[in-house]
Amino acid sequence: MTDKTLRLTTAQAIIKYLANQYIDIDGQEMRVCGGGFGIFGHGNVTCLGEALYDAREALPLYRGQNEQGMGFAAAAYAKQWVRRRFMFCTASAGPGTTNLLTSAALAHANRLPMLMLCGDTFLTRLPDPVLQQLEHFNSPAIGVNDAFKSVSRYWDRITHPAQIIQSLPAALATMLDPADCGPAFIGLPQDVQGWAYDYPVSFFDKRVHRIRRQAADPLEVSDAVALLSSAKRPMIIAGGGVQYSGAVAELTAFAEAHNIPVVETIAGRANLVQDHALNIGPVGVTGSDSANAVAEKADVILAVGTRLQDFTTGSWTAFAKDAKIIGLNVGRHDAMKHFSLPVVGDAKRSLTALAEAMTYKTPDDWVAFAQGERAKWVAYTDEITSPGNGPNSYAQAIRVVNDLCDPRDRVVAAAGGLPAEVTAHWQTKDIGTVDVEFGFSCMGYEVAGGWGARIAQFEQEPDKDTIVFSGDGSYLLMNSDIYSSVLTGRKLILCLLDNGGFAVINKLQNNTGNESFNNLIADCPTVPHPFAVDFEAHAASMGAHAETVSNPVEFGEAFKRAKAADKTSVIVMKVDAYDGWTTQGHTWWEVGTPHVTDNPKVAEKHAEIEASRAKQRKGV
Repeated sequence: MTDKTLRLTTAQAIIKYLANQYIDIDGQEMRVCGGGFGIFGHGNVTCLGEALYDAREALPLYRGQNEQGMGFAAAAYAKQWVRRRFMFCTASAGPGTTNLLTSAALAHANRLPMLMLCGDTFLTRLPDPVLQQLEHFNSPAIGVNDAFKSVSRYWDRITHPAQIIQSLPAALATMLDPADCGPAFIGLPQDVQGWAYDYPVSFFDKRVHRIRRQAADPLEVSDAVALLSSAKRPMIIAGGGVQYSGAVAELTAFAEAHNIPVVETIAGRANLVQDHALNIGPVGVTGSDSANAVAEKADVILAVGTRLQDFTTGSWTAFAKDAKIIGLNVGRHDAMKHFSLPVVGDAKRSLTALAEAMTYKTPDDWVAFAQGERAKWVAYTDEITSPGNGPNSYAQAIRVVNDLCDPRDRVVAAAGGLPAEVTAHWQTKDIGTVDVEFGFSCMGYEVAGGWGARIAQFEQEPDKDTIVFSGDGSYLLMNSDIYSSVLTGRKLILCLLDNGGFAVINKLQNNTGNESFNNLIADCPTVPHPFAVDFEAHAASMGAHAETVSNPVEFGEAFKRAKAADKTSVIVMKVDAYDGWTTQGHTWWEVGTPHVTDNPKVAEKHAEIEASRAKQRKGV
C-alpha cells in the first residue's frame, strides 16, 4: 500500500506539521501550538523563516527582543494555558540559540512545554568553521546545541529530512505528557533545513490530541486511604499540579468532605480562594505562620501535585520527623520523594478515587487549631500591608493592587523579594490567577513572562489584565519586552518597586552576619557616585505610559489609571531596602555558611543556622 507524497523542505514540513496539530480543550478544538517567538539570523531566516512566512496566519510569529525573554514568554504562555498549549521559539545558530539556555532550564524546572527550533552548523561541514561556530578539535560533532541536553526533556538534531516524521511526534508527545512535560529542543542544521524530501501526505493530516489522565493503582489508593484514615492531624499540600490536572474542584470537594486543612505551595497559589474555610495559607520558607504551624504538627500529609521543593519543605525542616507523607503525583519521581507512600496518577482521577474509598472525617479540634492560626496570620498581614505602617514596602504595594484588581486579573512575579511577599500577602480572589515563578526563580522573567502570559490571557479573557510585580534589579536585567507588549498591543500593568539594588540578597547577606557588599548600589566599592535610574523615562521611551509615585495611596490612584489605559503602564515607587519586609511566616532554609571565618558575626550566625539542622528530615 503506497501513500501519496508531498515534496517539501525540512523547514516547510516542520511548520506544516505543527499547523495541523490540535487539542481538545473542554470540547473546543484549537491548535495546540499557539504560534511562536522568533529572532532571525543567518541560521534560521532563509529556510525556517521562509516556511513561517507562509504559515503566518495559522502560527503567528511574535518578534522577540532577546531570545531568553522569548523563552520566558513561551513558558508563561504555557502556564497560563495550564500546559494544554505551547509556543515555539526559533533562534539563529550560535549566541541566538545559547541565549535560550536559561529559559529552557526555567521551563524544565517548572515542567512546562516549550518547543525550540534552533539553527545548527552545516551537516556537510563543507564551509566549516562558519560564523559563530565553536570548534571542538577532538569531536567535530559537538556544538553549542549539545548544551541543551541537560535542560530539555526531549532533544534531537535533524541530520536527514525524513527524521522529523519520528522526531516531531515524539517531541509533541513529551510536551503533552503530564509526567514528562517539559521543553523540547530540535537542532536544525542550516543545510538540512532547506533539503527537500517526499513526505507522506498523511503525516500532515489534522490530529486532535488529548492530555492523558493516568489512573492510580488501586492498591496504592487503598494504602493511602488506610494511612489517611489513621490520621489525627492530617494536612493537604496543594501544588501547581492540581491546576495542571484541572483538579481544583476535586481537591476542594475532597478537603470539604473530610474536613482536611489545605496549605498551598508557591506554584499552587490560587488553588483555593482567600476566604475558603480550609485555606490555611502558603507553606514553607516564603509561607505563613498558619500553614507552617499546621505543617509542624501534622501526622499525615497528602502532597498533591507538588515536587516538594526546598521552599515548600523548609529544606525538610517544616514537618515532624515522624510525619507520614502520601505523594499523589502523576510523576513517579515526585510521588516517591522522602520515602512517601506513592499514589502515581492524575490528580483529578486519583482524588476522586480516594474520595470514593474513604469515609474518614478530621477531628474538629485539629481543624479549629488550623483555622485559629489562619485568623492570626490574616490579622498580621492586614497590619503589615496597611499603607502608612512604616516606610514604603513591597507588602503595601501588593495590598493596594490586590484590593483594586479584578478577580480574574493575573499577577506575575519571579525573582528577588517579591515572590515571597506576593506568596505571603496576595489574597486570592479567583482560582488560577497567580504566576509566581519560583521553580527556577529567574530574574527577568517578570516582564517577558508577563508578556507571554498576556498573549495567552488575551486569547481567553481579553478584557482582564496581567499585572507584573518587578524589582529594580530584575527590571534592569531584562526590560525590553515592555516595548514588545506595546508593539503587539498586549497591555501589561508593571508595578516597578525600586529598592536601590538587590535588596533581598542584601538582606540574606546581613542575616548571615555579613556586611552589605555589592548588592545595594550604595554598597558597591566600584561605584564612586551612586545614582538611581530614571525608570519612568526609560519605560516611556519604549512606548509605555509611565509615572512615578511617592506612596501607596498615590500608587493606588496610578493603578486605577493603568487599569483604564489602553496600553502598557509602568508605575514606579521607591521602597525601603531594609524595613517593611515580612518577618513572620518563614521556615528554616538551608544556605551554605562559612564553617571557618575570622568574622565573629558570621561565626555566630553560622552556629545559629546550624542549630536548626536538628529538625531536618533525612530522606531522598
